[in-house]
Amino acid sequence: MRKVVVFMAFVAAIMFSVPAFAHFQMIYTPESALEKGEKITLELVFTHPFEAGHTMDMGEPEAFGVLHKGKKKDLLEKLKPITWTSLTNSGKAYEISYKLRGMGDFVFYLIPSAYYEPAEGAYMQQITKMIVNVAGAPTDWDAEVGLPAEIVPLDKPYALWTGNVFRGIVKSEGKPVPFAEVEVEYLNHNPLSDKNMFAKEAAVESPQDAFVTLTIKANANGEFVFGIPKAGWWGFAALGVGPKTEYKGKELSQDAVIWIQARDMK
Repeated sequence: MRKVVVFMAFVAAIMFSVPAFAHFQMIYTPESALEKGEKITLELVFTHPFEAGHTMDMGEPEAFGVLHKGKKKDLLEKLKPITWTSLTNSGKAYEISYKLRGMGDFVFYLIPSAYYEPAEGAYMQQITKMIVNVAGAPTDWDAEVGLPAEIVPLDKPYALWTGNVFRGIVKSEGKPVPFAEVEVEYLNHNPLSDKNMFAKEAAVESPQDAFVTLTIKANANGEFVFGIPKAGWWGFAALGVGPKTEYKGKELSQDAVIWIQARDMK
């Protein structure tokens, strides 16, 4: 009996020593700042972006649409199921081709179905935004979509140089969330949209696991700030800020996610 107890303790120690990299719901397209309107492809993938690690199976989304010049357009029926391949597995994802018409900001938003994480014994639902701009005309980048959990940007998410800061306000049902915990990850492996997979080559190597998923805290007004050290896509996830805390009798974390893109000054 004692041997069994010791063995189980050993197994538990190994399990808890394994780093738990963060889940991030992605809405990805290569370029967020375009000179003119064109047809773009968006991939909706639930994965671990820094490591291009395990890709979770997405269920059918609850809502997907775009906000442009104050008007929302429902795009849920236009989503197409795909299979996305990470460095370790393949998972169910979605994609859509969408024609950007006119100038201004196109705020794409997603309410995915709740995902059950067996390792945590809980559900998570990452409510996500990503903004594409056409011709540099600002229209909706700082608008609130009205999502249950939402990060409202204080800086244009598509007009950031490397070395700038990105600021946002974490909100739950339109109200700021004081001292919200915000996880930050870099999209470290280039998405190969034509192949529905991540490139094997990493852009950077982390010196230690704490650098894979960075954690920052919002202030008393729900505002946070992050200095951008490298060009590319960065994801921000405010954890457990949504109003719902239970789903199917288990704990639910409703997270607010936003993606930004920074560029090097040349």
